[in-house]
Amino acid sequence: MLFLRVLLFSYTQVCQQIQKSVAERREVISNPTLRHVQGTLEVVIKQNVSLSCHSDSGSPPVKYTLFKGNQKVATLNSTSLTPVLFNVTINSASDVGEYKCKAEYKIPGDGKYSKSLNFTLIEPVSKPVLSSPSSQAMKGQNVTLSCLSENGSLPITYIFFRERKSISRPMKMQKREAAMFFQFINSSSDFGTYKCRAENNFPNSTKYSNSFNFTLAEERSNSQPLLISLGLILLLLTIGFALAIPFFIIPSCKAKKSARSSAGLISTMNAEETENYVIYTEVEYIKPEEEYANLTVIRKEDEKGKNPELIVVTM
Repeated sequence: MLFLRVLLFSYTQVCQQIQKSVAERREVISNPTLRHVQGTLEVVIKQNVSLSCHSDSGSPPVKYTLFKGNQKVATLNSTSLTPVLFNVTINSASDVGEYKCKAEYKIPGDGKYSKSLNFTLIEPVSKPVLSSPSSQAMKGQNVTLSCLSENGSLPITYIFFRERKSISRPMKMQKREAAMFFQFINSSSDFGTYKCRAENNFPNSTKYSNSFNFTLAEERSNSQPLLISLGLILLLLTIGFALAIPFFIIPSCKAKKSARSSAGLISTMNAEETENYVIYTEVEYIKPEEEYANLTVIRKEDEKGKNPELIVVTM
C-alpha cells in the first residue's frame, strides 16, 4: 500500500515536471487580433457576421474565447496558428457593441486579449415628411420647406427637389432634426411640385417624401382697410344707439304720452246749457303721475239729448 502511494506521488511529480518543461519550451503567446471578415462594422438586424481571431506567435494548441463586453460568447481551440472564425447573428440591438477575443494555452496561465471591435446597428430611413408653415405664397416672398425622417440610423442625408429637379445640395444631418430649405418665389414656375429625398448608410434605403405645392395667395385690396374702418364705425354707432334707448328715448316717449293724456281730459262748457240736468260719472285713470290718479267727469245734456255733450274735469 505504501509502495502504491509512493508510485502515485512520483508519477504526479514527473507529469508536473514534463508540463513545466513543455511550458518553458513554448513561445510566449502574443496578443491576438480580432477582425470582421466582411470588413464593415455597420450591421443590420438578422445579419450574420464572421469574426476571425489569431495570435501571430505562440505554440499550439491555443484556446480562443470571444467576449461581448464581459460576457463569454464562444470558445474555440486551435492546433495551429491559423485564425479561428466566430459566427455571430445580429438578432437585436443588444447584439451590437464591443467585442474582443482572448488567446491562452490550455495550461492555466495569463491569457492575452485583443483590441476591441465595435459594431454599429443601422436601420433604413422611414419615408420623410415634407412640410411648410404655410401652403400659400405670393410672388416676391420667401418660403420655408422642412424635410424629416422619424426613423432610421444617423446620419441621414436630405435633398430637395422641384418637378424632379434637385434644387439643393445634399444636407447630412447628424441629429434627429429636419433639414430646412428656403425658396424665393420669383415666378409661376416656383409654385410647382416639391419633394425631398432621405437616405443613410443602410443599403438601398432611399425614400422620397410626399408631394407639396404652394398656391397663389390673393393680394389684399387697397380698399380693405377702409371697409374695416367703416365696419368699426357702424358697430360703434349700433352700440351707442342701444345704450341710448333706456336712458333717453324711453323717458322722452313717456313724457309726450303723459302730456297728450292731460290735454284730452280738458274741455269747455257751453254756458247756455247750464240749466239742464247734470249727470255725474266718476272715472278712475291709472296714470304714472299722482295728480291724475282720481278724476270726476260732469256731463251736461238737454232732455232730448240733442245738444253736444260738455265735459268738465274736477279733482
